Amino acid sequence: MWRKLRSAFRRLRGSSAAFFAGGGRRLPTTMERAVVRCVPSEPKLSLQFVLPDGSARHMQRDQAEPLGRALARIATNAAKGHAKAGKKNKKARAEVGLAGEAVVVAPPVRLFSRDGEAVAEEMPNAAAWQDGAVLQIGEAQYRVERNPPALTELQLPRSLLAGFPVCPKVSAEFAAPQHCLFRWYREQRPGAGEEAAASGDSPAWVEEAAERVFTPSNALVGLRLKLQCTPGDGEQRYGPLREVESSGPVEAGPGACTFDSRHLYTKKVCGEGSIRIVSYNILADTYAQTEFSRTVLYPYCAPYALELDYRQNLLKKELSGYNADLIFLQEVDKSVFVDSLAPALDAFGLEGLFKIKEKQHEGLATFYRRDKFSLLTQHDIAFSEALLSDSLHKELCDKLAKYPLVQEKVLQRSSVLQVSVLQSTTNPSKKICVANTHLYWHPKGGNIRLIQIAVALSHIKHIACDLYPSIPIIFCGDFNSIPSSGTYTFINSGDIAEDHEDWVSNGEEERCNMPLSHPFKLLSACGEPAYTNYVGGFHGCLDYIFIDKNALEVEQVIPLPSHEEVTTYQALPSVSHPSDHIALVCDLKWK
Repeated sequence: MWRKLRSAFRRLRGSSAAFFAGGGRRLPTTMERAVVRCVPSEPKLSLQFVLPDGSARHMQRDQAEPLGRALARIATNAAKGHAKAGKKNKKARAEVGLAGEAVVVAPPVRLFSRDGEAVAEEMPNAAAWQDGAVLQIGEAQYRVERNPPALTELQLPRSLLAGFPVCPKVSAEFAAPQHCLFRWYREQRPGAGEEAAASGDSPAWVEEAAERVFTPSNALVGLRLKLQCTPGDGEQRYGPLREVESSGPVEAGPGACTFDSRHLYTKKVCGEGSIRIVSYNILADTYAQTEFSRTVLYPYCAPYALELDYRQNLLKKELSGYNADLIFLQEVDKSVFVDSLAPALDAFGLEGLFKIKEKQHEGLATFYRRDKFSLLTQHDIAFSEALLSDSLHKELCDKLAKYPLVQEKVLQRSSVLQVSVLQSTTNPSKKICVANTHLYWHPKGGNIRLIQIAVALSHIKHIACDLYPSIPIIFCGDFNSIPSSGTYTFINSGDIAEDHEDWVSNGEEERCNMPLSHPFKLLSACGEPAYTNYVGGFHGCLDYIFIDKNALEVEQVIPLPSHEEVTTYQALPSVSHPSDHIALVCDLKWK
């Protein structure tokens, strides 16, 4: 067995189609590869190559060290390799009755630049080991590959559903996922290749597709998947292939989902001059996976449909099917953003930004389409911290100090505001300020929400009026406020009276009266739906996409699911809907 493996390895090394671990471009079969990883922020560089005797070497050397010392170490390693080979040969010679002692001499080792000049041995390693240089060890020559593309992580989701996109998590060094090569394989069904198996040539896997995101069909239910990925850097350099197999088989999907009919309106990305917006509270796993959620909040929901892996399948299909330019999400677990949503939406051309709540495991996420927008600046805040430390809010802070009970509650809240300034990639003069938030949830917390939204609009005013004068705004989120609330009235009308009933939303002891105003002319782009949140004990409109009426207008609002679809499984979430909220989706155009 060992001889077969070694023989196969030698054939692999000599093949022009093979890649050595850490390798790079295709090279002539006569030249081996020496792979160098050299990053300025690190003190050492690494060097990998395979000696003529077949043994692999992985060396770490100081970047500032003179080249001569590294070459001397390589010569020593080569001599040791020859010595080991000599001992094996001696034993073989003894078995056949031959005599003789091999004398091992360290081979000459030199490094030549691309133009064939010997590199000075006093040159530091970091400068000496350049891409395209040639390392010579005795008679063997190695082409230096400096910082070739390499995968650092390749993962598949734990749950795979037929009809739902499988988005791998791909992390790479000196490469980008959009330049990598992907090949998907399915497991061969038992018994499908019995005749071939008898001859010993049966492949365990059958190739299915060559794309970054793969959607398995119903025909693949019960079969595992395998992904092969070759990292690339967009400059015709490719690194070593890696592969990963799914931990379980493809399972049957749930059938029709609440968002399927909505996707009929969003089959394509909006054209130039239009912007498709999505705002969605996706239900954080940290809240869905509690005994209280399973038994009190969502007792009607099948337990498996509350599992994160299952909901992520639905969520990724729903979000990708909207073909949005801007997506604003609330209740995003940090791990979900990093491991699931950011890699998945990156595959669909969207860049993600994340802001975690103070002392929480979840927060806000904003995604923007890379070929339409670039990020200029970020201006995220935590309401409580900004209220105390930012002079913008001094007047409000002084007013609030007169109501210590309310002030304490406001400062205890972990709510945050995510604000980004984006620039059009096709017309750099067009900039837009986009904001995302999730306000305090308590039904009697109307006064707290009024303070939070006042801080939010004051902060947005500073950005959209002072830092970037007259740029339009889009303000999305879960405002936990119905259309008759003080918060909605304030946003929509521009002011709130000091005697509004929400100032006493939690009783006289927490009364706080103050007039508020803001300068924006905002419109709820999706109007006032009957509900955006539908659970067993409550349904109402809590989520909004507010737009600048002076600069933007609504082109179309994507219809919400029908009441029959929402209540098919009594309420939300369900086996066909991943959250207790419903996504708001609309197309806007510049005025």
